[in-house]
Amino acid sequence: MWRIAGGSGDGIDTTSQNFATALMRSGLHVFTHRHYPSRIRGGHTYVEVRASGDPVRSRGDGFNFLLALGDSFARNPQEGSIYGDEELKPLTENLADLNEGGVIVYDSGFIEEEQIEAIGLEERAAEEGWHLYPMDLRAIAREHGRDVMRNTAGVGATAALVGKDVSYFEDLIEERMSGEMLEQNLAVLDDAYEAAREFEFTHDLRIPAGSHDEEQALVTGSDAIAYAALDAGCRFISGYPMTPWTDVYTIMSQHLPAFGGVSEQVEDEIAAAAMAMGASHAGVKAMSGSSGGGFALMSEPLGLAEMTETPVVLVEAMRAGPSTGMPTKNEQADLEHVLYTSQGDSTRFVLAPGNQAECYDQTRTVFEIAYDYQLPGILVYDQKLEGELRTLPVSFFDREPATDLGSTLTEAEIAEAAHDESGKFERFRPDAEGGVSPRSIPGQEGGRFLATGNEHAPTGHITEDPELRTKNVDRRRRKLDVIREELAGREESHQTYHGPADARYGLVTWGSQQDTVFEATDRLVERGTSVRAIGVSQLMPFPAGEVTDFLESVDEALVVEMNASGQFRGLTQRELGRFGPKLSSLLKYDGEPFEPGEIVEGFESTIDGGEPAAANVKYVPAAGD
Repeated sequence: MWRIAGGSGDGIDTTSQNFATALMRSGLHVFTHRHYPSRIRGGHTYVEVRASGDPVRSRGDGFNFLLALGDSFARNPQEGSIYGDEELKPLTENLADLNEGGVIVYDSGFIEEEQIEAIGLEERAAEEGWHLYPMDLRAIAREHGRDVMRNTAGVGATAALVGKDVSYFEDLIEERMSGEMLEQNLAVLDDAYEAAREFEFTHDLRIPAGSHDEEQALVTGSDAIAYAALDAGCRFISGYPMTPWTDVYTIMSQHLPAFGGVSEQVEDEIAAAAMAMGASHAGVKAMSGSSGGGFALMSEPLGLAEMTETPVVLVEAMRAGPSTGMPTKNEQADLEHVLYTSQGDSTRFVLAPGNQAECYDQTRTVFEIAYDYQLPGILVYDQKLEGELRTLPVSFFDREPATDLGSTLTEAEIAEAAHDESGKFERFRPDAEGGVSPRSIPGQEGGRFLATGNEHAPTGHITEDPELRTKNVDRRRRKLDVIREELAGREESHQTYHGPADARYGLVTWGSQQDTVFEATDRLVERGTSVRAIGVSQLMPFPAGEVTDFLESVDEALVVEMNASGQFRGLTQRELGRFGPKLSSLLKYDGEPFEPGEIVEGFESTIDGGEPAAANVKYVPAAGD
């Protein structure tokens, strides 16, 4: 596990992506995790790259190689400032996570010897068994180009110290640069590589070997959502920038023109959701989205979509709240917000994918269900899944597009459909099969109707008739039961299972923590613990049958999620109240996702009624305990 740390603006993200890509091309499976502040420039940022010859599904426990560049855009380097010595934070704030026996390369051309002495790095390294390799990376960068190229120098040094062929990195530079910039970066890379080889190595850390059976791609959750939306026939997106939703919006905006689609950046999130609804009403598959407070602004058009039965897909990318909270940190605390935002009783379809592959599959499902059943479809994910890179076979995305508009009538079908005496199309039939009354598209002959946010008669005219109101509410809510039945009958479930089927204990999670929980499950099984896990993606309608079967199969279950209030556990107890005494919670809400070891330790310490040792993890016992 390699971690590169510096300041925002020092090229940490780009350098880590190049490093990860080079490892992937050399035959390894790769998984990345990034941490960055909500500042344009400056502020401690890092990216971890975990690589193995076997598939990697999660970040690991700590890391074992630190490339510390220092923060060249530090807000204030003075030790007594309110923010501390920011120049040093890429070194000092990563030491707590560095595993025993780890390697540290720091830029001695930027981080001065006096600073190293002040923090007692050499003494601490001796205690922890760390191996220090100070290198003047800035001098190497300046010799051939500019200071910013010291990240390239750091990659060259890393390659030498872990025995990696530098040619993989040279190939990437040649692909992505040209002219003087290309020549300078190649010279910096090679000089740093040769300089690092001059060290007398005191460590035995080496990059593993591996090979791929087929071509791989490095994909984030945002990439997968955007690619799936395009494959699902989405040709309109509207939005307003807000971290971490912005990635999906940006990727879609870059690619939509090639498909004849349209992207609109608007003045706020109310306009964004309303514009996507308008595009969908006009006959185009459309989506919008936001994060936290931005999604809150969408509550009014979301309710309008439910009442007018206008299909639309919304993405809610969670981050730490409430309010602005921590804009660039991880949390899963918007679950209740997503399920119940808006007015009255919710009739929406909600999925929360657990990894990049599920982001692709479930985005396509959200579009399918939204347009077949004429309701809003919401995809909820988070800061963690948004930015993590993971290797997936290129062939995974080799799917047929699905551009069908769902339950939409042709003009010939409209002519045979029910109309009232005024000639208006009866768009909202209270007796519609499965709750879905097929729609017309504006401009179709004979398809004229009214679309209003008020309760309405079959043609869309406003009504307050108690009997019709009851029938309409029941019909709209009946869609959820039919969706639940349809999905339960499909060969592939949106719930993912891991571990032995006859296990005594259960781990339950949802969304982005899924694969970390699965890795923890493997470790527990290897230790002889009888445990299995379920990752639940289908949030509304709740998959009561599948979750019931899982909970009935175990004696106790620990629900793992990133929020302070146990929101998914609360949802499960609301839907399946009799399992309350079986469900306890393991919670984390400090802005960082779980590591597998935290879940292992949390499970082992709490299953017998104890408390987790880690101060940043909270245990909540089962109801009645």
